[in-house]
Amino acid sequence: MKQNLSSAAPKLRDAVAWQVVTVETTARTQIKDITREIAALIKQAGMENGVCQLYVPHTTAGIIINESDDPDVGRDIGDVLDRLVPRDAHYKHYEGNADSHVKAALVGSSALVPIEAGRLGLGRWQGIFFCEFDGPRHRQVKVRIARD
Repeated sequence: MKQNLSSAAPKLRDAVAWQVVTVETTARTQIKDITREIAALIKQAGMENGVCQLYVPHTTAGIIINESDDPDVGRDIGDVLDRLVPRDAHYKHYEGNADSHVKAALVGSSALVPIEAGRLGLGRWQGIFFCEFDGPRHRQVKVRIARD
């Protein structure tokens, strides 16, 4: 089957490859809004409709979608996770960051967001948050933008 490539084809071809967003964290536990960085990749790719896959390749960090209008929501989530999974609970893991692994397992390492009319298809108050549980560190979020 022969494909008809338009002038947008180079952008689209680049868009389906995994891209990396670097995240710098400044605290041991930090819930950091990365919505703008992801939205910029969508715009750069020129994708009108599709899907945005997000993956965090770290065992002590994760990703969530939650309210982005009030920054206290992210702080509250971090505080609750710190109370639920305390740092000093006598874990068997010897590196001193077992709580970080448990928190990352609870929030998860991936998310999927639709792309609609060239924008992230998030709800009115939603944003994409990188969740650091063993910082401060230099981290990555892998992003793949693809057609439906």
